[in-house]
Amino acid sequence: MHPAVQKAIAELVSDGKVPSVALTKARLSDPVPMPLIIAGLTAYKNNPDIITFPLSSQPKQDAQQQQSQLDRIEHKLDKLLTLLEKG
Repeated sequence: MHPAVQKAIAELVSDGKVPSVALTKARLSDPVPMPLIIAGLTAYKNNPDIITFPLSSQPKQDAQQQQSQLDRIEHKLDKLLTLLEKG
């Protein structure tokens, strides 16, 4: 679940409100794509305990995955540049 969506849902629940797409979207400080909001609400409805999970673990994993993907792309680009220089 997107951390901002998770935080918004947690705030709504703590205020005693039932999270909905409109209420969740209104609580977001940054724009989040609608599919992520809907996915977050669906996950919450299937397992309300999901909002109690730590918010910090997911972004670290995402950052590591993005860095790993970036490293692979850079490596491929280096290979392509080497091939172009030889040709």
